Amino acid sequence: MNEITQTVWTPDGETPVDSAAGVPSEDALITAIATVFDPEIPVNIYELGLIYAIEIADDGAVKVEMTLTAPACPSAQELPEQVRDAVLTVSGVTSCHVETVWDPPWDPSRMKCATLAWDALMTALQEAEEHSHG
Repeated sequence: MNEITQTVWTPDGETPVDSAAGVPSEDALITAIATVFDPEIPVNIYELGLIYAIEIADDGAVKVEMTLTAPACPSAQELPEQVRDAVLTVSGVTSCHVETVWDPPWDPSRMKCATLAWDALMTALQEAEEHSHG
């Protein structure tokens, strides 16, 4: 009987999924997700509070529920794809489904490091306003 080896794509190419590694930890998934940044705000999407839920199945399948800062967010297509790609790099992950949800709507109180993220957001907005008037 032939054994099928599952692989995931990484920047280094196709990598076999190590089934002996077991189910991925939530911390490992959060670390991977935290590598994804909102292109308009210099804060990772986990710290921004855009990740609402991470579900890990016994077989290594991962489901992520996330939102965006606004329904008209210009990154609506690429951020969920980036989250999926980041999760698939974690050892033990066999698949990943990312669902964008709008309820409850995002607001700044959801930020993990509210003060740091808020300061970064305000700086980015000020810079954008200065560039638009200059």
